[in-house]
Amino acid sequence: MAAPIISVSETDKLVAEKLCSFVVEKANKAIEQRGIFTVGFSGGSLVKYLCGGLPGRSTDWSKWRVFFCDERHVQYDSADCTYTPYKEGLVDKVNMNPDNIFPIDPSLKVFPGDGLPQFDMLLLGMGPDGHTCSLFPGHPLLEEKEKIVAPISDSPKPPPARVTMTLPVVNNCRCAVFASCGEGKADMVQRVLEGGESPPLPAARVRPIDGELHWFLDAGAASKLKHKM
Repeated sequence: MAAPIISVSETDKLVAEKLCSFVVEKANKAIEQRGIFTVGFSGGSLVKYLCGGLPGRSTDWSKWRVFFCDERHVQYDSADCTYTPYKEGLVDKVNMNPDNIFPIDPSLKVFPGDGLPQFDMLLLGMGPDGHTCSLFPGHPLLEEKEKIVAPISDSPKPPPARVTMTLPVVNNCRCAVFASCGEGKADMVQRVLEGGESPPLPAARVRPIDGELHWFLDAGAASKLKHKM
C-alpha cells in the first residue's frame, strides 16, 4: 500500500507549476506505454491550478480521457458544476475531442475487462472536514465495496445530490494526487498524513494498493507536518 510522497513548495503558484509538470510527465509516460491516459479531475482549487497550467504543455491531448472523481447533480451553467470549468478552461483551450471528456455519469467502458477500472491518475481535493471526492467522514459510502461510482443524496456539503467514485476505484489507480495550499489546510493536512486517527478520515483512506500517492503542498499547508520532503 502506497506511502505518501510529499512535495512542499513555498507558494501556491509553485505548487501549481510542479503539479502540472508532474501530471504531463505521467500522461506522456502512460501514452508511451499504453497508448492512452485516463485521468479523473476534482473541483475546488484544482480547477484553477490545472486549467491555468496545463494548456500549452507538450502532450498528445487526443490520447487523454478525462473523467471526474465526483460531480454535483446541477445544471452545467451552475457555479457548483465541475465539468464546465474544465470543458471551457482545458478541453476547449487545447482542442481536445469533447467525446474524450466524460461528465457526471462516466461510461467506464473505455477500460478493458470486467473488474475495477484502473485510472492512470486521480487528482483529488481535500475538504476542511477531511473529505475527498464526495466521500464524507462517517458516511456509509465509505464502506461501499461493489459500485464503481455511487450516488449520494445527503451530502453534508451542499449541494446534497452528487455522484462519486468509490474508495475501491480510488485505491485501484496507478497514481493518486492531492494538492492543498494555505495555512487554513495545515491542521487537516497534519491529521490526514500524521494523525493516525481511528476511524481514518476519508482523505487518509486514499492509499493506492499498487500505485503511488503524492501530496503537493505549499509552505502554509505543510507548516504543521513533523516530516516533510
